[in-house]
Amino acid sequence: MAAKSCQPQAERAVDPVGVPPHTVESRASSISDGEQNIPRPAPSTKPEEPPAVEESMEARVERLGRARPEVFESIYSEIAFVFAISMSQEYFVSGFTVILPTVASDLNIAAASSTWPASAFSLTVASFLLAFGRASDMYGGYPVYVAGMVWLIIWSLIAGFSTNELMLNFCRALQGLGPAAFLPSSMMILGSIYRPGPRKNLVFSIYGASAPLGFWIGIFFAGLTAEYTNWGWYFWIGAILTAITAITAYAAIPSDISEKRNATSKVKMDWLGTILIVAGLILLTFAVIDSSHAPKRWNTPYIYALFIVGSILLLAAAYVECCVAEQPLLPRSLFAVPRMPALMIALFLTYGSLGVFLLYATFYMESVMGASPLQVVAWYVPMALGGCLIATFGGFVLHLLPGTILIIVAGISWIIAPLLFAIAPQGANYWAYIFPAMVAATIGIDVTFNVANIFITTSLPRKQQGLAGAVIMILLHLGIAICLGFADIVNTYTVDRLGERQSYHAVFWFEVACAALALFIMIAFVKIEKAESALTLEEMQELEQEGRSAQGDDGANEPK
Repeated sequence: MAAKSCQPQAERAVDPVGVPPHTVESRASSISDGEQNIPRPAPSTKPEEPPAVEESMEARVERLGRARPEVFESIYSEIAFVFAISMSQEYFVSGFTVILPTVASDLNIAAASSTWPASAFSLTVASFLLAFGRASDMYGGYPVYVAGMVWLIIWSLIAGFSTNELMLNFCRALQGLGPAAFLPSSMMILGSIYRPGPRKNLVFSIYGASAPLGFWIGIFFAGLTAEYTNWGWYFWIGAILTAITAITAYAAIPSDISEKRNATSKVKMDWLGTILIVAGLILLTFAVIDSSHAPKRWNTPYIYALFIVGSILLLAAAYVECCVAEQPLLPRSLFAVPRMPALMIALFLTYGSLGVFLLYATFYMESVMGASPLQVVAWYVPMALGGCLIATFGGFVLHLLPGTILIIVAGISWIIAPLLFAIAPQGANYWAYIFPAMVAATIGIDVTFNVANIFITTSLPRKQQGLAGAVIMILLHLGIAICLGFADIVNTYTVDRLGERQSYHAVFWFEVACAALALFIMIAFVKIEKAESALTLEEMQELEQEGRSAQGDDGANEPK
């Protein structure tokens, strides 16, 4: 089978294309046509032209980019692997917004505190992603992924039995440690196993398609439990689905424990940087989220004190990462990748827009349009179904179209989605405003997610794939947490003056501004090529090193 001719990962750095250039001619001369030996002309004294060797190399790389990785014994083992990785998406992010009004009523949670159960989850995830991403690089993605799943099962079961606001917030925060572990490790595993090419594009697109599907499944069960039973079943069903994923992952994901244990260069934890980053993010984000509900808002002493202390801790973390840490969580090489800083800023704003859209679109449909929880489920169907179709279809075109064009299309879609909510009149028709907004939203998030994930994982070496996964997910969850905090500020500061409906419109205009700024950055500063079959970063470095060695040998052999 084609997959069996694929070189193992450990060998690719030595023989990047499987056929060393000096053996191309000798192998070509041994080819026979069926049972007949075709006469060969006498060898020419003219040296072989480089384009023939280069074309052979490109063909080899293209074939490897389409082949099944050798870690999978069959296509069925690869399918089980992709299922286990893709099942890790979105359930506990989306559905909770639907049951939040029911939970707040049952547990007597004040309106001023109702955003905390939703924000605590994303805040914990964002704060610990880098630490668990480093743990994945140290110990392997497989054990960290499975451990994160088990942790999420435990705290999802407990959360369903919450009897008061404090217990619910505590459980939601501890739930977040599970995704903080398995989200970066899932990206690490995918980035490590698949080399650049159409097969990687397809698998990443399936992974991206699982996000809207998991998002809709979360909303579906949230609406079902809110309408017909105890809201605790939302958490218990999530625990059951997570248990299925954990069992499949344990059996289907190739273990990389021995690879990390036997690695020649060991990765170490940057404990000082970890403490400063985690503490700084928690304090800063807490201040932003809670500022609109504090007694004197930003004039409340603990709000601006926590904001200042959090900012100082993050500045100290930046100094440690740049000047002190031996192996920083955020190495300078990450920001040396062309266009990476601009892309990170744009993704932060884009994913922040996603968080605002999910929460406030749900609030708008329930509070302003009077939709029941099950109606909200039905109205989100285009986003889920379209996300599956678009993300999967994208796997077949990512190597044909430049990434820049795709992210510009996604950026425009992200402006359209909140804009339709912002201009929706009283008694807005679903098909005229909500349906196209859902379609635009799924185009925006799915295309952006796939293009950015492939670019970032391909731009970093194999030993830093845990870092790649952490960076991707921290931009997602930190963007959601912080932009939700600012959206809550907009809502709180305008609701008394404008009323509930117009206040929501102001929030959507805030989201339009974030999406427009992200699009401007993408157009002006980000350029992403086609996601074609290519050498891995290690292979390119090996070829460069061989080229320098060859030049040195030629110089040494020159007559003096």
